[in-house]
Amino acid sequence: MGPDFYVNLRSGSGKGQSAMRKCNIVALILLMGGPFSLFGQTASTNTLISEESPVKWLTFEQAIEKSKTEKRKIFIDVFTDWCGWCKVMDKNTFSEANVAKILNEKFYPVKFNAEQTEDVVFSGTTFKFVPSGSKGTHQLAAALLNNQLSYPTVVFLDEEFRMIQPLPGYQKAEDFHRIIQFIGEDHFRTQKWAEWVSSYKSPYTEIK
Repeated sequence: MGPDFYVNLRSGSGKGQSAMRKCNIVALILLMGGPFSLFGQTASTNTLISEESPVKWLTFEQAIEKSKTEKRKIFIDVFTDWCGWCKVMDKNTFSEANVAKILNEKFYPVKFNAEQTEDVVFSGTTFKFVPSGSKGTHQLAAALLNNQLSYPTVVFLDEEFRMIQPLPGYQKAEDFHRIIQFIGEDHFRTQKWAEWVSSYKSPYTEIK
């Protein structure tokens, strides 16, 4: 799942929506065969969302509720408490005003701890925490990341909670702004990535 859009971002091949695989996240976990049997015991609880962040972070459940009255794309930051680069991205990328503005206006931005222990119920499916030694992984995180458990990874879902793209690794604000504007403003539906890059107007140009 997802490599078609990686190609879009990196080389510009493929054409918008037609180049993407759409898959509901409930279907993902069913395709993976349910619980992940290689795991085994307890983990940390969900981390509280910082009230100081300019991004108006929601829980996954809150995003579901808001989507019932106003459809938006869903942006999910999948993180862990021990992930150093997750904290750097919080400090340097999500706190940047231009990035926060797009996330707040074009998406429902969600913070999701990949090691939270609380169940998440979505579309009739209950996603659970599956322990492994002193830690473990939440089934929802594994489904969102296609079981490629790398942190930080951000995930873009469309208005119907279908997968647009997971994007692993640390992203600088200048690079990330270009990506979230491409997706948030629906340019990905009609333009190749290379076309978008050539027309993109960076708000950081004058700063540099």
